[in-house]
Amino acid sequence: MKIVVAMTGASGAIYTQRLLDNLDSKAHEIHFISTKYAREVGQLELPKGELRIASSVIQYDENGSMFVPFVSGSSKFDAMVVIPASMGTIGRVANGVSDSTVARAADVFLKERRKLIFVPRESPYNLVHLRNMATLTEAGATIIPASPSFYNKPKTVTEVVDTIVARVLDHLGIEHKLVKRWQSAE
Repeated sequence: MKIVVAMTGASGAIYTQRLLDNLDSKAHEIHFISTKYAREVGQLELPKGELRIASSVIQYDENGSMFVPFVSGSSKFDAMVVIPASMGTIGRVANGVSDSTVARAADVFLKERRKLIFVPRESPYNLVHLRNMATLTEAGATIIPASPSFYNKPKTVTEVVDTIVARVLDHLGIEHKLVKRWQSAE
């Protein structure tokens, strides 16, 4: 698969890290883009202030450039995950405002009917947030809120985060062993 991972400025850089840790960049072509605010949040939240990214992952900085392959419908990509997704990004995409590389890419994935997943990390939601997420869902995107499950009794922050990353991988159709499935003997 050809997958775009986009990190925006919401808190939750660990979600991005764990997704990147669990996407095999030898089995899939992974493209990564982060916004200025995402990098600032990552500096605050991550060990050593930065993401660990495999050298085989193709990286871009969000600088308003539209010269990246996934902002054109003529480029063939399979899926895009915005993780964490800021409500600003969700609002812009839901309302057709393609004023950044991430927003333009998401717009392309919607118009081309490609898999597009948003992982909002916000609480509580206001009515505008809910309407924007409903609009994106109606347009074909999947919303996977960063609302972890606890039935597997996670013992670490990483195990809590992995309950969400597992759902993202499930929706991408990528096998994993991050969490025990409900009522599964494994």
